[in-house]
Amino acid sequence: MTQATGIGIVVITYNSAGDLGRCLDAAVATGAEIVVVDNASTDATREVAARYPVLLISNQSNLGFAAAANQGFRAIDCEYVLLLNPDAILQTSIEPLRSLCGQVNAAAAAGRLTGEDGVAQTGFSIRRLPTPAALAFEALLLNRLWPGNPVNWRYRCMDFDYGRLARVEQPAGALLMIRKSVWERLGGFDEIFCPVWFEDVDFCRRLKDSGADVWYSPDVVARHAGGSSVQRLRPDLRQVYWYASLLRYTVKHFRPWAQRWVFVAVMFGCLLRMTGVLFVRGGFQESCALGKIVRLAGRCLFFRLRTGFEVSLFI
Repeated sequence: MTQATGIGIVVITYNSAGDLGRCLDAAVATGAEIVVVDNASTDATREVAARYPVLLISNQSNLGFAAAANQGFRAIDCEYVLLLNPDAILQTSIEPLRSLCGQVNAAAAAGRLTGEDGVAQTGFSIRRLPTPAALAFEALLLNRLWPGNPVNWRYRCMDFDYGRLARVEQPAGALLMIRKSVWERLGGFDEIFCPVWFEDVDFCRRLKDSGADVWYSPDVVARHAGGSSVQRLRPDLRQVYWYASLLRYTVKHFRPWAQRWVFVAVMFGCLLRMTGVLFVRGGFQESCALGKIVRLAGRCLFFRLRTGFEVSLFI
């Protein structure tokens, strides 16, 4: 693997001991400067990281992905910084990403995420930025019940050719190189998206609004398990965190009329899920979480909450 001098890699961990060793084996082989930022793991994540030539930042509490990513960027003295998930294992050199980031007007570049079978993770690794309709369809379960609908097809880039170089809107943050000077100019990742979800979407939205280009290269590949850290969260908490970040994104980036459309969709979608969860699966705890999201979306609708609302105030 080609040595990636002058490149930094930031890995954010949360109870990632089972994945981190294989990730760091491949990352260290690139020769890049590596920072691991651990969000108060309770397993052996920090012990695993300590075996490698990396800078380990151990947070005493879970600060969330965005805050941890900002810590990692500040700790690295490189112009090109790769965000790499702990469940992503590099299979190739990462030099093509630096070459793309170095182009005029370029701000970021992403590679190809694949499953264990080597097949590109379509619908996840490359998307277009979400529209109000896309998020409303997500909330109303239309994208799950009718995945081939035109809104979802466009949002998840189901027509994307993963074998060619292309400009893209929203690559996944699991394998995303960013120019540090651009990160500084935009003020880093927005830490209101806490603890997880939509922080990379928001950053890509701000990149597009600034006029910068984001590239995709098929020549940089990482094998990606997907969602290993968030899957360790309780199902009810996953629901609350995902919807709260969706609502924050909606308030931050959509016009008032579009916000109301998404808020109503979230309320109706969660009510539908509550019925299914409670009466089909008997999931009382998850049903209660969905009820809390309905209340939160209602407060956004009727009281015009700002993006920095604290979820714990409403649940």
